[in-house]
Amino acid sequence: MSGPAALLLSALGLCALAVVGQAGAAPAAMPGVANPEQARIDYILKCQGCHQPDGSGDIAHTPPLKGEVARFLHVPGGREFLARVPGVASVDLSDARLAQLLNWTVLRFDRAHVPADFAPYSAAEIAQLRRRPIRLERQATRASLVTAIGDRAQGD
Repeated sequence: MSGPAALLLSALGLCALAVVGQAGAAPAAMPGVANPEQARIDYILKCQGCHQPDGSGDIAHTPPLKGEVARFLHVPGGREFLARVPGVASVDLSDARLAQLLNWTVLRFDRAHVPADFAPYSAAEIAQLRRRPIRLERQATRASLVTAIGDRAQGD
């Protein structure tokens, strides 16, 4: 066979190999995420509406997760902040599922900035932190943390 039909079959074969290769590729480890598919579904149902499917957020209303969220883990109070913001602390998920969702979110959207000594959120930690949600002080707290992240980056 030659000509356009051969090219089409060749292209289809390459696509099939690419799909098989992706399916066989081992996913990157996600500490603290026992069920990545459940975490992904929880993100879609509970977070994606504001933070967007790719974690880019909306600069006017919702901060980005993509390339940013794990930076909070490097500054004092940042880890706690991520679990205490209103949309996280008040979400209707169990503490275990919320811990998994936070771990998944950090690793999915900002793996490059995850600290080497990252300890995944646990259900017990989430239970403690979400008892004290950040409400009116959310913007000021975030601004202070973003400044600390910037200061840390300049010191590197």
